[in-house]
Amino acid sequence: MDRFGDCSPIGPRVNDSILFLTGHLAEPSLRRVLAELDPETERFRVHNIGINVAALMTVAMIARRLPPIEGADRLVLPGHCRGDIRELEERYGIPVERGPTDLKDLAVHLGFQGKAPDLSRYDLKIFAEITDAPRLDVESIVQRAGILQSEGANVIDLGCLPETAFPHLEESVQALQESGFKVSVDSLDTEDLLRGGRAGADYLLSLTEKTLWIADEVPSTPILIPAEAGDLDSLTRAIEGMEKRGRDHVADAILDPIHFGFTEAICRYRDLRARHPHTEIMFGAGNVTELTEADTVGISTLLMGICSELRITHMLTTQVSEHARTVVRETDRARRIMFAARENSDLPKGYGNDLLALHERKPHPDTLEEIRELASRVRDPNFRIHVTEDGLHIYNRDGLHSHHDPFELFPHLGVEEDGGHAFYLGAELARAQIALQLGKRYVQDEELRWGALVDPPPEDKLVHRNPGPTMEARRKRNKGRKKTADD
Repeated sequence: MDRFGDCSPIGPRVNDSILFLTGHLAEPSLRRVLAELDPETERFRVHNIGINVAALMTVAMIARRLPPIEGADRLVLPGHCRGDIRELEERYGIPVERGPTDLKDLAVHLGFQGKAPDLSRYDLKIFAEITDAPRLDVESIVQRAGILQSEGANVIDLGCLPETAFPHLEESVQALQESGFKVSVDSLDTEDLLRGGRAGADYLLSLTEKTLWIADEVPSTPILIPAEAGDLDSLTRAIEGMEKRGRDHVADAILDPIHFGFTEAICRYRDLRARHPHTEIMFGAGNVTELTEADTVGISTLLMGICSELRITHMLTTQVSEHARTVVRETDRARRIMFAARENSDLPKGYGNDLLALHERKPHPDTLEEIRELASRVRDPNFRIHVTEDGLHIYNRDGLHSHHDPFELFPHLGVEEDGGHAFYLGAELARAQIALQLGKRYVQDEELRWGALVDPPPEDKLVHRNPGPTMEARRKRNKGRKKTADD
């Protein structure tokens, strides 16, 4: 499992016999979904381990309640099941996996609607710039590099500042390389570039046709730029100069900000690719992501689409502005999706939700009618919360209430004297309202998913909070009422 998604499905195998674990409330829905997926065979079996809410199932609980398994090739648990599933694999001797958190997604999980896309490959290197490197000590630079690498960076770019001394440039390059990083030095000062190259930097940003002599002094791969803004002819001459030397190089036509040459710059990259079909090209995103006050995930995706079409294989990114603080991870996910879609001659659709930060393709898996049917079967006091395009819905054994405004629901909940429960319901209904307003998927007891912008919690560390009232409130509520099997 990586930081972008849930547990990967194993996929369909024709002869597999699969045992699904569930609870009382979800069992009818699970059986209905499985019957629709495979009505001809009996390879899907369902086992109710004897709890009401399947989401509260744990590995320890399963180990206590599930007898030895016979005739099953793998075991599928509820998506919210907590604990280390490897313990179950050792105990029962078959593969164990978590299913999706929503039964509506089970067909995709099992591979009946296509297999999970392979997003392990890409052909574009991300250069992540540390723009204030001269002001940081070596230890801080290495620490920052580790964070950038964890988010997807392939090369750490040391940004030199105008008229700012960088006495520890050589030490920084060497410390990064000793820690396993590829390093580039970014400066228009020839002395900085020479120092960085002599210290062993892998790349130098940036050389023009007038400074190609630096490439004769050091072995670093140069990034070439036009001698004057927009001068593609000078960039071509620089490329030809490096080709005569038989040296590796990368060309950058420079991406200008919107309203200051952005469209012309895109055309320049197109023309650069047409002139030099085999040249490695770099695309610098910072002038657009940093200088446009808009959510960067969409910008990064679009720019990566341009890179994919033009076979651009190097991207320089910065994360200076607060609103651009997730550009590296966005670019990482976008390059993988674009690569997979291009290899499949496909649109970049159906490759996961990691670039859908604010919205989702199918935010409301349940209809109001389905929720009403489920609510009619609940016999306990614990509240369940759902979101549909019709609003927020909360129910327990005492009834179903719906509204767009959580404050309108509070008078119906009867938790005025139960502070802990009121706080819990307030937090959950706030999440539900955000999901309703933005068009996101809401699952009770689970944080909203924000695509590549926020790491999801590891599946083995999901925290489930008891949605029921406190014990004292429950005693008051149940006083004089005959106890049932559902309590």
